[in-house]
Amino acid sequence: EVQLVESGGGLVQTGGSLRLSCVVSGFPFDDYVIGWFRQAPGKGREGVSCINSRDNSKYYADSVKGRFTISRDNTKITVYLHMNSLKPEDTAVYSCAAVHNTGWGLDPRSYAYWGQGTPVTVSS
Repeated sequence: EVQLVESGGGLVQTGGSLRLSCVVSGFPFDDYVIGWFRQAPGKGREGVSCINSRDNSKYYADSVKGRFTISRDNTKITVYLHMNSLKPEDTAVYSCAAVHNTGWGLDPRSYAYWGQGTPVTVSS
């Protein structure tokens, strides 16, 4: 069974940091791209970042470039999203998702498997 489980969300003040984790199971980690997405209240889903587990390629949305870093730990089968200099507009439910590495990018329609999400709230 394919599973993606997020954790690490919470409440943080503007300028603070959080690290989100996405533990994956049920599919070969090296063969998939893992992406992070977010959805703020009343808004559509937005792609944040993705990583190709095979060659460590990374991609970031312009809105988070320079503030967020995506990484992976192959021994723990986990992808992390390190979020620094957080802003109130980063408030959203953050979800990780997986797509076979024949795909790439931040179009959520491309991703086949999704976690339940973890909420992040940045107070001003």
